[in-house]
Amino acid sequence: MTKVAIITGAGSGVGRETAKKLSEDDSLVILIGRREEKLKETQDYCSNETWVMPMDVSNINEVKNCFEKIEKEYSRLDLVFNNAGVFIPGKTADQVSYDEWKYVIDTNINGMFLFSKFAFSLMKKQAPQGGRIINNGSISSITPRPGSLAYTTTKHAVTGMTKSLSLDGRPYNIVCSQIDIGNAETPMTTNMKNGILQASGLTEKEPVFDPVYVAEAVLNISKLPLDTNILNMTIMASKMPFVGRG
Repeated sequence: MTKVAIITGAGSGVGRETAKKLSEDDSLVILIGRREEKLKETQDYCSNETWVMPMDVSNINEVKNCFEKIEKEYSRLDLVFNNAGVFIPGKTADQVSYDEWKYVIDTNINGMFLFSKFAFSLMKKQAPQGGRIINNGSISSITPRPGSLAYTTTKHAVTGMTKSLSLDGRPYNIVCSQIDIGNAETPMTTNMKNGILQASGLTEKEPVFDPVYVAEAVLNISKLPLDTNILNMTIMASKMPFVGRG
């Protein structure tokens, strides 16, 4: 039976590489993101059937319509990779506007909640019951960078969401994992190679790693039986200044 998987933030970086890996594993992959042209580039990068569904992940009506279509066409969902995320330039709390704060919260938390909410509902009632949700947490769920108040707040919240979903999903065979990523080479981490502010006040270059290894981690977790879970995983550039950061 073909597995049905959703990836948010599928237009580039980790999302694109994960879509390719899941597609190669004969999953139907539903590509979610804001920009249709980027999703179509990902579609061309994949091996097998994909759906392109451009939307704002924080728009409840658009997300609900997505799940209604999945239920109508396939009657089930096996995997959601909550990968969509945004950040703003480094600022202290007094410099962050409310609009900037809300922009990050809406995508990183509200979007993840909506996809988890509707996935949980479908996984709970489908037969066989159950499924898997994987959240992109970031190492900022553990330790912040300077000037990352909004982003770090959302990523700490992801950890609470992951644990709550994992707990509440037990009776229904719904499992939830979190992957904390450090410096995967994507459009979001371009500044890492050029130099980024450290807690010491210095600006220093940081190493990055190929996001294909994150995609392989998602694929490997997705292949586990639902009675087995990796609750938390950290995958990072081994020489990045994370351990001991600050």
